[in-house]
Amino acid sequence: MQPIIIIPSRLASTRLPRKPLAHIGSLPMIAHVVKRAQQANIGKVVVAAGDQEILDAIEGMDGVLGVLTESSLPSGSDRVYDALQKFDPLEKYDVVINLQGDLPLIKPDDLRSALKPLEDQNVDIGTLVAPIKDEHEKSAPQVVKVACDFGEKSVTRALYFSRSLIPWGEGTHWHHVGVYAWRRAALKKFISLPPSGLEKRESLEQLRALEAGMSIGCAQIEHAPLGVDTPEDLERVRGMIECR
Repeated sequence: MQPIIIIPSRLASTRLPRKPLAHIGSLPMIAHVVKRAQQANIGKVVVAAGDQEILDAIEGMDGVLGVLTESSLPSGSDRVYDALQKFDPLEKYDVVINLQGDLPLIKPDDLRSALKPLEDQNVDIGTLVAPIKDEHEKSAPQVVKVACDFGEKSVTRALYFSRSLIPWGEGTHWHHVGVYAWRRAALKKFISLPPSGLEKRESLEQLRALEAGMSIGCAQIEHAPLGVDTPEDLERVRGMIECR
């Protein structure tokens, strides 16, 4: 595999506007995410920015490249593909890791784990899951759950994603971490498809891939990293990083 990491980022956010530029310690959040991506040592790191201010914020950082994309693109996946086509029109890179720009606490080792499912040639997309460990996670609709079963395996297929608690019954429940390792051809196919029925019902983009017959492989990580969606999340992350 020839992987590249692309971080989609834009200033417009319903719950926390301009969050890529929110400072955590001495750096804007987007810079923290870039540093984590670089520490994974997977390959080139590119920021796919919907706004020039984001590119200005990473200017001067060694080893990261910025690509300005249309601010009106409908999703992070579209932004990643647009940046990939602009940065790599000759298709040197055959795998692209879509790392959300609101995960400043992602562990570099976990980021590398997203590639594990792609060791199986039948898997189109790799992603990460972590065991749900408290009741709040189980009931929170912002925590996306995955119906999958590992047994004795370290990698398994995702059968469904939902904001509701799935599957029913005793056993481990899995928290989906929104990091994707796409085969380039799979990403190209995905963005060409219209939003699917279940995607619109659950408001979960990954269901479009499953409904189209694409295979999503899950790799286990120990803990789901805290994402920044609200002002309260931002304060928690600031406290955690500043304590370190």
